Amino acid sequence: MVNRQQIYYWKCDRPFAFYSLITPHASVPDQDVEDALRTVLQIHFGDTSFTLQPAGGQGNHLTYLATHRGETYFLRLENGPEKDDYMDVEAAVLDRVRQTGVPTPAVFAVDASRSKVPFAYQILAFIDAPDLNALHKKGALNEGRIAHEIGVNLARWQQISPENFGPFDPELLRKTGRLTGLHESYRAYFRLNWEQHLDFLTNAQFLTNEESLDVQDLVDENDALLALKTGCLVHKDLALWNMLGTPDELKAVIDWDDTISGDPTDDLALLACFHSGDFIKAVLTGYQTIRELPEQFLPRFWLHLLRNMIVKAVIRVGAGYFDRQDDFFLIGAGSSGQSLKSFTKARIRTAMLGLQGHKTIADL
Repeated sequence: MVNRQQIYYWKCDRPFAFYSLITPHASVPDQDVEDALRTVLQIHFGDTSFTLQPAGGQGNHLTYLATHRGETYFLRLENGPEKDDYMDVEAAVLDRVRQTGVPTPAVFAVDASRSKVPFAYQILAFIDAPDLNALHKKGALNEGRIAHEIGVNLARWQQISPENFGPFDPELLRKTGRLTGLHESYRAYFRLNWEQHLDFLTNAQFLTNEESLDVQDLVDENDALLALKTGCLVHKDLALWNMLGTPDELKAVIDWDDTISGDPTDDLALLACFHSGDFIKAVLTGYQTIRELPEQFLPRFWLHLLRNMIVKAVIRVGAGYFDRQDDFFLIGAGSSGQSLKSFTKARIRTAMLGLQGHKTIADL
């Protein structure tokens, strides 16, 4: 079982990085898994009067829908070779986030021990709504309204202030019920695997040696921004495909399996990995109805946008995203993987210029 002590971001730092992104297991039924899952459901429901079907999806989990006595449930399974146990953390976070007023699916059962079945699983409430990215790709999303609502909810979950920084300690959570980060300083977490990420992109010829050195120097120059005294809850994979709703309403924020204790600008910067300045400004307007922006907001925002874009570049290069077409969730309608590559490079450059004071949020 892998401890996340040395993980900055699971999808690119896990021992079998890109396993679940390249292997299309998330949409392919596995009979052995389904048989074991049926046993789990029989115990949970107390009878066999349920139906089970794959839910598909393009994420890093197996997903199913189960229906029992007129109620539908959403099932998420983690069966990667690392035997990750972070689903316990995610379940606790889902409950605590919902207590702040942010809509999240209720958790009916979770077991990451793999003591009875060879996978970790969650049984969740089924939210009968599409993900907002699907609506966005169709041009059906009321972007201004949704962006404002995202900002409001983001500020709400930032009221949660865990101990320490970085990914949480599942074992300590099970023993004490406390969310405690695995790192005593935010700087230690932020810089975790930093050189490896840049080396990977340089070796893959996504960045030149000069570009890599420029990025490193810029982050070094802004190191003082990493001296956080306390952290807040960060989703760490905040994007429209991890939100469910209607064109005008956010109904659930889902997929908290990368959640950490970190900087309040981080989730805002994650949204800027994808969206325009107008969208981010609407998010900030909603955010500020609940909380004030943190001190030194802009440099911290640009610094985190740069860090997140480097991570996303590692994932996109490593998992072959630049070879995909627009049926892939991350690529806009009518675009291609090469368009995504150009966008990725441009956003890294924008983050660098923003950190140097040469760009504003309106330039996104």
